[in-house]
Amino acid sequence: QVQLAESGGGLVQPGGSLRLSCSASGGAFNRYQMGWYRQAPGKQRDYVASITSGLTRTYADSVKGRFTISRDSAKNTVYLQMNSLKPEDTAIYYCNVRHVEFSSRNYWGQGTQVTVSS
Repeated sequence: QVQLAESGGGLVQPGGSLRLSCSASGGAFNRYQMGWYRQAPGKQRDYVASITSGLTRTYADSVKGRFTISRDSAKNTVYLQMNSLKPEDTAIYYCNVRHVEFSSRNYWGQGTQVTVSS
């Protein structure tokens, strides 16, 4: 059974930085894309960034140049380095792993809160 454990959320001032981590267990993830989504209060869950096993990175326009996604395949862990944080980045951030061929193999973490406020 695949499980995802997120950490690293918290409260930060505008312009600050946070690093989120998500460790996956219960499977082999070399055929999975790993990524992050976020959901602000009263809004839908939106895509943030993703990274393939071949280390191809994709970002939402709203975070390009500020966020960096990385992956440690040996540890089955994906990271999201968030710099120059803005109040509009406030949301619950969810880790996601998705098999590149079998769409039913799509798993979510429990979410970690990121609050950007002075």
